[in-house]
Amino acid sequence: MIYPIMHTHTTVFIAALPLLAALPASAADCESLSSVSLPDTTVTVAQSVPAGTFTPPYGSAIDKLPTFCRVAGVIKPTSDSYIRFEVWMPAAGWNGKFLGVGNGGFAGAIGFTSMGGNLKRGYATAGTDTGHEADGQDASWAFQHPEKVNDFGYRALHLTAANAKTLIQGFYRQPARHSYFDSCSDGGREALMEAQRFPSDFDGILAGAPANNWTHGLAAGLEVSQAIYANPASYISSIKFPAIAAAVLAACDAQDGVKDGILNDPTQCHFDPSTLLCKDVDSRSCLTAPQVSSLKKFYAGGRDSHGKQIFPGYLPGAEDGRGGWVPWIIGNAPGGSSGSLYVENYFRYMVFEDPAWNPLTARVDTALQTADEKTARALNATDPDLHPFKSRGGKLIMYHGWNDPAISALNSIDYYNSVRNAMGAGNAQGFVRLYMVPGMQHCIGGPGPSSFGQLGTTTAKGPEHGIYEALEQWVEKDAAPREIVATKYVEDNSAKGVQMTRPLCPYPEIAKYKGTGDTNDSANFECAASR
Repeated sequence: MIYPIMHTHTTVFIAALPLLAALPASAADCESLSSVSLPDTTVTVAQSVPAGTFTPPYGSAIDKLPTFCRVAGVIKPTSDSYIRFEVWMPAAGWNGKFLGVGNGGFAGAIGFTSMGGNLKRGYATAGTDTGHEADGQDASWAFQHPEKVNDFGYRALHLTAANAKTLIQGFYRQPARHSYFDSCSDGGREALMEAQRFPSDFDGILAGAPANNWTHGLAAGLEVSQAIYANPASYISSIKFPAIAAAVLAACDAQDGVKDGILNDPTQCHFDPSTLLCKDVDSRSCLTAPQVSSLKKFYAGGRDSHGKQIFPGYLPGAEDGRGGWVPWIIGNAPGGSSGSLYVENYFRYMVFEDPAWNPLTARVDTALQTADEKTARALNATDPDLHPFKSRGGKLIMYHGWNDPAISALNSIDYYNSVRNAMGAGNAQGFVRLYMVPGMQHCIGGPGPSSFGQLGTTTAKGPEHGIYEALEQWVEKDAAPREIVATKYVEDNSAKGVQMTRPLCPYPEIAKYKGTGDTNDSANFECAASR
């Protein structure tokens, strides 16, 4: 099931450019960029922003920003397009690189906070609302607007990257030495779409928890929803999930040699929901027979009427906790989860264009077929043939939290394996890696260490141990990534100190405890074969 997070590119490859440590002396005046010619684009803002606090058009104020050149505009590739974008470029201390920002959910907003973080790190950066302004769970903007669906699906980000590169060239009088993209969820789908469809846009791509199989993920969500919502007796109340989580950990937590509330490899956990069957009266500590069937369905994933799997199910070990199964999958009442909203809005406004469409009476096979016919080309990023991206030197790193309650972690494994099968294992090894993150929920957070350099996060060992830094080293120095150090901060707040560190390993390897030493220290683990 695909339940993307709620939040809140086109050019010729440059083979060899000088290292850039600061703004070139010949840099253009920011305001002069208002006259730069960009295809199908109107520049609405070109202004120098002084150092300090900047309040973007919406969202929170961003403080401690350096002086930067801000360019905003609108791209209209079709008569029904209205793609807002912004490009921010540091006035001094530019590191010579471009770092693009992605989106979550159904998009509808520019990621200004992420852009601010990139700017502070010395990058020229850009973002887009993908062609509409709306809450991340809202898809009503897509109703009878197929071109807006295309803008959201693939066109807006690509055109924004093209414009950003032209503006960077115009401002600094030289092109970016390297271009990167770092995003998660729908942004992870955008990342894979870029690698597949526009291989010249970025040199390095970091794709987290990608919602890349949109049509199948949400069709599976529909089938699972029918299984648990059609019969009220099948619904599992949120108050029962602490007991479910405790039973899973009791069965599987110690399998990896460390009892810490984290399943290192959930695929090795064969928890049987039947062990929770109520023996007498129904209570919060047990499950009725219909609820046992529902829990098994969550693990099994969605299937069509012939029993063929549409999309993989969720893995054990992620059932409880803030940001876990309850808000994403169950909700506090039937139909009240984030996942239910994504399913309804997608099929009502993008697929069937019928606001009265009812998920409980819909035919799953028809929904899947119609979704594929109508939106797969625009939304799905499942093509495993990445030869064009690889041939120009592109590097791709994927990551996914095992505890993800929004998108099954098995989906990333499936896509990674499809690339290896399509291109050959040796070929794929030269440009793509996958890291599975024990205990991490959707993109970040969860009981395990989930801060490892993605999305601008920090690591206790320093940025040189993070996943984004590893991507740059791979692109720029051909140093293939190995172990990545992930950090769990106290209360997920870096200011409160480090709770634990753990190594992340290139899939299919996993981090195994050496048998001695503090289990909260990554130094006492090593990457090894999972079996």
